[in-house]
Amino acid sequence: MFTPGLLDDADSTHAEAAREMVASGDYITLRINGVRYLEKAPLPYWLVAASYKLFHINEFSTRLPMVLSIMMLGLLAFCWGCRAFGQRTGIYAALFVYTCAGVYLFTRVLIPEVLLSVLIAGALYFFLTALEPEAAPWRWYAFYALIALGVLTKGLIALVFPGGAAFLFLLITGEWRRWREFRLFSGCALFLAVAAPWHILAGLRNPGTAEHHGFFWFYFVNEHFLRFLGKRYPRDYNKLPATLYWSLHLVWLFPWSLYFPAALTIALQEWRTRRRASALLGVSAAGMPSDFTWRTRLLCWILAGVILIFFALSTNQEYYTFPAYLPLLLLLADGIAQCERTECAATKRAGWLSISAASLAIVGIVASILLAVGLWQSRHLPFEPDIGSLLSQQDTSAYTLSTSHILDLSYASFAALRLPAAMAAVVLLLAPLLSFLLRLYRRHYSATWVLGAGFALFLVAAHIALVRFGPYLSSKELAQTIAGKARPEDKVMIYGDQAFGSSLLFYLHRPIDLVEGRTTSMWFGSTFADAPKIYLSDADLQNHWAAPGRVFLFVPPHLKTKVDRLLPAKYLIAELSGKYVYSNQP
Repeated sequence: MFTPGLLDDADSTHAEAAREMVASGDYITLRINGVRYLEKAPLPYWLVAASYKLFHINEFSTRLPMVLSIMMLGLLAFCWGCRAFGQRTGIYAALFVYTCAGVYLFTRVLIPEVLLSVLIAGALYFFLTALEPEAAPWRWYAFYALIALGVLTKGLIALVFPGGAAFLFLLITGEWRRWREFRLFSGCALFLAVAAPWHILAGLRNPGTAEHHGFFWFYFVNEHFLRFLGKRYPRDYNKLPATLYWSLHLVWLFPWSLYFPAALTIALQEWRTRRRASALLGVSAAGMPSDFTWRTRLLCWILAGVILIFFALSTNQEYYTFPAYLPLLLLLADGIAQCERTECAATKRAGWLSISAASLAIVGIVASILLAVGLWQSRHLPFEPDIGSLLSQQDTSAYTLSTSHILDLSYASFAALRLPAAMAAVVLLLAPLLSFLLRLYRRHYSATWVLGAGFALFLVAAHIALVRFGPYLSSKELAQTIAGKARPEDKVMIYGDQAFGSSLLFYLHRPIDLVEGRTTSMWFGSTFADAPKIYLSDADLQNHWAAPGRVFLFVPPHLKTKVDRLLPAKYLIAELSGKYVYSNQP
């Protein structure tokens, strides 16, 4: 929660939106650098702003709402798993949430996906429990209210995902005939009472004109429908190739993803059992009586399928499918727990659990060897505190996927990552191997916990490495240097897209001019008549540079050559990880 500093791009950009919300007192229209930021729904920013009010503006208070959301996601997994499948499955589900790679990786940046996951899964949990005999009516209202909060978190997909999953579930099971119990009128009224006011106020405060689109077009048409079709303007998102899109989920759910055969085995066994029973009774499989366990399995498969197929068709980033993690991890926990009971009772030792554990042990051994090779190759290289100077420099303007920085790794960087790389190598070698041996001896509960504890240590190593990457991924130290030298009347500028140095905004608490930076997320807000005059051309920069006032210019690595040609006379104020701060005065 305290380390590293807020990262450039989305992390500090979203934190800055919450900070400016507190500073301006405007909780309807988001702003970044004084420019309207109408792309996002407000609930995550409200929560961060409330955290700032309570704990002041810092890294801890920025990350507090996300950390609480992660804890709630694990708690929901535990409660749902216990109710549907028993205590062991509930414990496993929470353990898997807290130790899988994707949950850690995609919560290092301030994005709304984890909160969205809690709200979608919570809504569907109340949906299922509301269908139980003699369920209290308030569970239906919790379903509608959580969907509304989801819409305030991420937009219309928070309605599409739980609504689509619930609709398909009712259609498959025939439960749609109970529609009179669903509190449709009062539930929809509650949904609108929660979700509609902000949208209406945002539309009224950010209207369109004959020459200019307003909030409603930009938010609903451009950011929802055109984004889905890949026609959003400006275009700043890629679409993963289909093979990579599907296969990467084995990485995001690692190490538990290698146990998918166990989950599929349980699903097939249940389907065959229901099919045989329906044939004996002369009814359709959908018409068979169902309990909460069967309903949970079915709904989890439907929800995961809806989300994964939706983003397979749409433009996507790796973390967009985060809401599918909980249903998939519940199914994995159920499959592992069920197979543990079956294999403990069987006479044979080998089963899907042992096969999966063996595969995971092989993966761990290979990864451990690769890390050991990197450490060996760097054994004679000196330790360099600034890891950014050791990385192979890429054009970061081409980084539109959240994990693109993996391209920057080099052998030299291992000299600065010896401790976390060694920790990771030991964990990847020992934890999967010991878990496999315990599986062979039918110590399944211990085997699962050894693997979970091992990957908890692996995530500690990952976080140590992330802190080492802090100067490369964040401009906090450069902001502190500027803050110690700049006077209130001095100008601070970023050359290029604001995302390259967005943490300067958060840490300096002052407007920053953008030279040739009217791009991507800053575009629509800049088209309003009251947009601040922060967008400068190269000629404007040269004029300011020659004027008597002092200017600080942040330059990202890939634009240094261009700036050197543009401004031959300059003073270097600071340099860190290939990023530069120049001034026109000593």
